Amino acid sequence: MQEIIKNSLANSLTYADYRQQVTDLLKEGKSTGNEQSEALTKYSELNEVRMNRLEKTIQITDEVKIGLSNLQANYLWIVISEGWCGDAAQLVPIINKMAELSVNIDLRIVLRDENEALMNQFLTNGGKAIPKLLILDAETLNVLSDWGPRPEGAKKLILDYKAQFGIVDETAKTELQKWYLHDKGVSTQNEIMASVDKCEKQLV
Repeated sequence: MQEIIKNSLANSLTYADYRQQVTDLLKEGKSTGNEQSEALTKYSELNEVRMNRLEKTIQITDEVKIGLSNLQANYLWIVISEGWCGDAAQLVPIINKMAELSVNIDLRIVLRDENEALMNQFLTNGGKAIPKLLILDAETLNVLSDWGPRPEGAKKLILDYKAQFGIVDETAKTELQKWYLHDKGVSTQNEIMASVDKCEKQLV
């Protein structure tokens, strides 16, 4: 695992570099990832608008701000993502805002398709669902916790829809985006902070 993590870190991106790469590829009519299609490019275009909006509007709760300011250990956060992923567009800006609030957190982004060995260590029900946040001890690179690809409320929405209709279609994706809009990132912040709190108890 340590070797896989080191290899992924070698081609990891800062959040700013990740955003720039998505933007640059869109100028060429492309998305990140091994697969290229008109649909994926359109998703990437939509996601760029979403991320631009979230970066301006997302508010970290006071409780989470306090928790992040009181961290004692040093952490490396690795997010596995792709520009075309609708969940990533909603969640990665929140994760970045959280990381920015603590000098104890170093955030790096890795692209799923370029880091298959790492992705395969953190599958969801056998699938390569993203985004995935890995919380590591910055000193040892031991993975302390992982979170994703969705907060619990969003996960339940999709599971319930699939149980009722048998598929996850565009209607389901629209309902999911509405859920994210209504939640305002609070569930994501609270769930990630709960994971970080458990990590603190392990290290401090």
